[in-house]
Amino acid sequence: MTKKLFISGLITMLITGCGVDQPNKVNALDNELKEKRPNVVIFYVDDLGFGDISSYGMTATKTPNVDALANEGIRFTDAHSSAATCTPSRYSLLTGQYAFRNNAAILPGDAPLIIDHTKPTLPKMFKRAGYKTAVVGKWHLGLGDGFVDWNKAVKPGPLELGFDYSFLMPATGDRVPTVYLENHHVVNLDSNEPITVSYEKRIGKRPVGTESPELLKQKADLQHSATIVNGISRIGWMAGGKEAEWVDEDFPFIFTDKAIEFIKLAKDQPFMLFFPFHDIHVPRVPNKLFAGKSGMGPRGDAILQMDWMTGRIVDELKKQGLYDNTLIIFSSDNGPVMDDGYADMAEEMRGEHDPSGGYRGGKYSAYEAGTRVPMIVTYPNGIKNKGDSSALISHIDLYRTLSEFVGLDLAKGEALDSENILPALLDSQAKGREEMLEESFTLSLRSGKWKYIAPFNGTTPEWLANKTAIENGLQTTAQLFDITKDWQEQVNLASEYPEIVERLQQRIETIKEMN
Repeated sequence: MTKKLFISGLITMLITGCGVDQPNKVNALDNELKEKRPNVVIFYVDDLGFGDISSYGMTATKTPNVDALANEGIRFTDAHSSAATCTPSRYSLLTGQYAFRNNAAILPGDAPLIIDHTKPTLPKMFKRAGYKTAVVGKWHLGLGDGFVDWNKAVKPGPLELGFDYSFLMPATGDRVPTVYLENHHVVNLDSNEPITVSYEKRIGKRPVGTESPELLKQKADLQHSATIVNGISRIGWMAGGKEAEWVDEDFPFIFTDKAIEFIKLAKDQPFMLFFPFHDIHVPRVPNKLFAGKSGMGPRGDAILQMDWMTGRIVDELKKQGLYDNTLIIFSSDNGPVMDDGYADMAEEMRGEHDPSGGYRGGKYSAYEAGTRVPMIVTYPNGIKNKGDSSALISHIDLYRTLSEFVGLDLAKGEALDSENILPALLDSQAKGREEMLEESFTLSLRSGKWKYIAPFNGTTPEWLANKTAIENGLQTTAQLFDITKDWQEQVNLASEYPEIVERLQQRIETIKEMN
């Protein structure tokens, strides 16, 4: 750890109040460290593929703000979300545990909170280290403890998990309720028009996509053809709450402004901001500033919108004199998907652009593009060597790594599956993991040169089976690839190396049994 980082024992002393026999010295040192303690900003884009930004090879359009971060920091080429879908990967990032340990899967819009709010979490860890914490953006980790009454305080939620402030899209843009939730309450809720949500049966008087396609900005599949809000049909039905409805085109301003507001309020003390984008998840309804600008349809335009939002927040950090002392982590919750329920011409208009960057698969897939995502780290005060890094990284490691970064010891069993990869986070020449588990609808393991995909004997959701453009990598027999020679995972070597298959399957079983 560099001198510009903090000595673990010293920070722990200040947090726990040890050394009170010399209060003046301690207080003076505490004030000095508060000024130097680095901030942390985590940009978590939704469905952004390995090849979806220009610093990772995209040529169809440019992402200058994200590219600037890459130029000033470390660009990882073998970094991974912990899972190939959004809810599991977010669960693992905030808990440091694999999602399968809690059966965490893609959630409906009215699901209860899937993270136990009585257990340790990433934001709670930061709070123990003296940080102010906030989450702004898409949530999709459930809210409440069962039935949610959207007209009252909605909890437990992010505040109970350790965030001091939250401003959320409760689930996803394609699910009801289509409202913002600030801390515990729906924004702009009119008590005379209470909100009711159902995922079981039609409620309310709003038109639905199956009956009123003429009202739609984008046609949708049957799953996404229930209640229409702002010209977009969603999953589920919603009644009431007209005054509280969001406008999709306003997302870049609403979310970015809330993040900037938090930065301004927290600038005089260390803070951690978790900024999970809605972009480039469906429905893709970019603001008029970006609509039609990419040449790749709404999906490409949403990438430009995401880049602009990133730039605004980074610019605010610079304006407040915080940028040099802020660790910025930019990445994605899983790999790319083109057709994900809406007819927005994503596939038809992508041209020669490959969102997976040459890797096989995409969102939902057990192949590499399911979890291999762009990841960029900047921290002017602390990066040892900039440039490209081939270190093997999993987002599940951010919990333990950031605890080391702020000098805080974790309790036994906390962040069970997380590893400390701080050297790799700050030095492009340092090594990362030796092995890595990947979650999709099955489990995979990267170990040395091998990529092993365990046999799948379950069933996938009907809506996924219909997405023929996605290679989900699920087979009833084992798959084994030499990833160093066959990085596109074309030649299955399982039958040639049964001993390797057996060893890697046993390793997966061992990981599953850890507690």
